[in-house]
Amino acid sequence: QVQLVESGGGLLQVGGSLRLSCAASGFILDYYAIGWFRQAPGKEREGLSCISSNDGRTYDGRTYYKDSVKGRFTMSRDDPKNKEYLKMNSLNPEDTGVYYCAVVSGVCVYDEEQYDYWGQGTQVTVSS
Repeated sequence: QVQLVESGGGLLQVGGSLRLSCAASGFILDYYAIGWFRQAPGKEREGLSCISSNDGRTYDGRTYYKDSVKGRFTMSRDDPKNKEYLKMNSLNPEDTGVYYCAVVSGVCVYDEEQYDYWGQGTQVTVSS
């Protein structure tokens, strides 16, 4: 059964840090690019970051970040564990929302409609 499961969300204060995890089962994460998306209350879901596949042949594991999170969020892959992580620092109330990971074959794409599998989301709430 193909599944993505996010974890690591929570409630924290301004300036705090969290590390979200995205665990894959039923498929090999190596071959996929992984994206993180956020849906803030009352807003549409937005793409935050993406890391390309790092299969050692075609793709190089390059990362991409939305300007609003660049320098604060860092993605990293742990392919042997079939997991990926999003480290988030200097969080502020605008970072509040449900965070989703999703995968697409190979290279990062902007259009979320192209992503093949999605997790159920994990809530992050940053209080002031």
